[in-house]
Amino acid sequence: MILWGSILRPSVFSVRAGEILGLAGLAGSGQSELLAALGGEVLVAPETICLDDQPIGALPVAARRAIGLSYVPEERLGRSAVPDLDLTANSILSGWQRPELVSGGWLKRGAMKAFAEKIIADYRVMPPTAGSLARRLSGGNLQKFIMGREILANPKVLIVAAPTWGVDAGAAAAIHRALLALAEAGTAVLVISQDLDELFTLCDRMAALFHGGLSLAVPTAELSQEKVGLMMGGVADAA
Repeated sequence: MILWGSILRPSVFSVRAGEILGLAGLAGSGQSELLAALGGEVLVAPETICLDDQPIGALPVAARRAIGLSYVPEERLGRSAVPDLDLTANSILSGWQRPELVSGGWLKRGAMKAFAEKIIADYRVMPPTAGSLARRLSGGNLQKFIMGREILANPKVLIVAAPTWGVDAGAAAAIHRALLALAEAGTAVLVISQDLDELFTLCDRMAALFHGGLSLAVPTAELSQEKVGLMMGGVADAA
């Protein structure tokens, strides 16, 4: 992937099937712009971003999801979930192209409810009812629901910002296990986070954003928190 934008400087990186790549960075370092370009909220030249050697930089969000890219932005309520819809309806927001949930343009309400209930059960979402409105969930419980929805879709590529922000320790551990299992099953996972402990727990390789630039990705086993801190501060050879 080669990316640039209002703050992003030309950068090249890749995420391989079966691995988790972590991008560390302080707020304002270009994370939001990077996520918007990767997820399809901001369109760029086609060859700027590739999935399985297919140029996708000019494809909108729905087209990217259709070929296996899932994306969880930083702001959940209003972007990943509709506040005044219940969890059953919210379960379809990123899955309307899945034949087990939609057929011939018709929603399968029973399948949608079952899918929402599986997310609720697997990720211990409270309150544990598919009829709960998204706006009535706490930030942590909404986070668990959205992460579960995207993980259970079994995408080719999952791009996520701060996957366990605002959730309790038990839920964070469950999300981490699910992300690791997803990578073991062959999904390429990109995690963008300010939480270095989380990145060290999850990632096979790590890079850092600084003022819109991206360091080289380095195997996590070769890094320390001090080295990553220097990379986040723009010391390119810290690793």
